[in-house]
Amino acid sequence: MKKWKIPLMFIALILSGCVSQAADTRTLFDAKVGILLSDTGLGDGSFNDAAFSGLERARNELNILFDYREAPEGNYEEKLLELVEGDYDLIVGLGFSVQEALEKTAEAYPDQQFLLIDGTSEIDNVISMTFKDHEGSFLVGVVAAMATKTNTLGFIGGVDAPVIHRFEAGFTAGAKYVNPDIKIITEYAGDFGDADLGRSIAAKQIEAGADFIYPAAGYTGTGAILEAQDRGIFSAGVDTDQFYTAEKSVVTSMMKNVDIAVYELVNDLISGELPEESYELGLKEDGVGLAEIRLFEADMNGKAMLIDVRQKIISGDIDVPETVK
Repeated sequence: MKKWKIPLMFIALILSGCVSQAADTRTLFDAKVGILLSDTGLGDGSFNDAAFSGLERARNELNILFDYREAPEGNYEEKLLELVEGDYDLIVGLGFSVQEALEKTAEAYPDQQFLLIDGTSEIDNVISMTFKDHEGSFLVGVVAAMATKTNTLGFIGGVDAPVIHRFEAGFTAGAKYVNPDIKIITEYAGDFGDADLGRSIAAKQIEAGADFIYPAAGYTGTGAILEAQDRGIFSAGVDTDQFYTAEKSVVTSMMKNVDIAVYELVNDLISGELPEESYELGLKEDGVGLAEIRLFEADMNGKAMLIDVRQKIISGDIDVPETVK
């Protein structure tokens, strides 16, 4: 019998220690946040990295604990359930592609608070956060129209979905605001993760006369930007400042300030002011904008136009379409 007493006591101590450690972990941090990244995962130099950066800042400045999951196989529900079991104060679903799985999980766990970024949900325990991508893309279109010499631009969408339509619509409207006769070649890749495909689409558009490429397509877009650089033409990045992806091509980037938005929302979560409503962030809210313009120097009229256009979008004097007309 003695042989069992020591192990049982030892096991009891270990279990006791585990419980204590779990309780301590809970109290050491002001909040626990879990995030399911979108299809392409970390290292995309864009959407995912921006959201992750916002949580890193929150971890460093707001004393939170966070963890993340990637689902390259599309097994969103499985990864969301792992986060639910992790007992997080907030679970973030990044990207419209996770919406269906997130809503299904949210309905199954009504006491768990979720945040959906890039989609709108009517589920009670899901906060929705969307960005006016079309407003930032309008400014990219203005820059592209000023920079082109062939009056032909290229747009590459990742997948044929309303979120990406906003990028195309804004870009097209901005370019035509400067030059109504400008030509825009558009193609949807059907894939966010294929850099070679992005290269081949960009090559076709360049051979058709485009001298400025604007991709909203994740890794596929990265390929397009690199092809633009190899062929000596301009391009624009998306979601984050992608100048360092191709320093001889990227004139500017449509900044989608997901990092700032995520940080601010976590801050609200900690202060107990988390509103149960939707966020829609545009130029006025600093949710979108332009990165520094490099490689191309607009003249005085061009610079004045950019300032004027931005103000008119904020004031509502320019109504930027969300779908291509």
